[in-house]
Amino acid sequence: MKDLVLVMAGGAIGSGLRYVIGTLIPVASGAFPVPTFIVNVVGSFVLGCTAGATMLPDPLSRSAALLVGTGLCGGFTTYSAFAMENVSMLHGGNTILAISYIAASLIGGMLAAFAGIAVVRATAS
Repeated sequence: MKDLVLVMAGGAIGSGLRYVIGTLIPVASGAFPVPTFIVNVVGSFVLGCTAGATMLPDPLSRSAALLVGTGLCGGFTTYSAFAMENVSMLHGGNTILAISYIAASLIGGMLAAFAGIAVVRATAS
């Protein structure tokens, strides 16, 4: 039960943060979806940091990993919005923009996750 509460609390915080970013950064119809890109890349970095912290000699606790990794990052990042934004761009004839967004999101997310792990390892040594 404690694990579920931690995940739910983190998810509430992450979802709230995603909402705030979405309201602070408006996106014109058919434009590059900057808010979703930001939350997914930042979320990948935070999840990378969390994963890296669980690999340390004195690892991050399971509870903290559930709160931050599963909860906060799960609520903060959004695959469904990413998918729908791409469908919308493709239906609107913005094929190049959709392909660019897909590539930037996948590459940016992976690089951010690697960077998160690297930052934790570098600061721990």
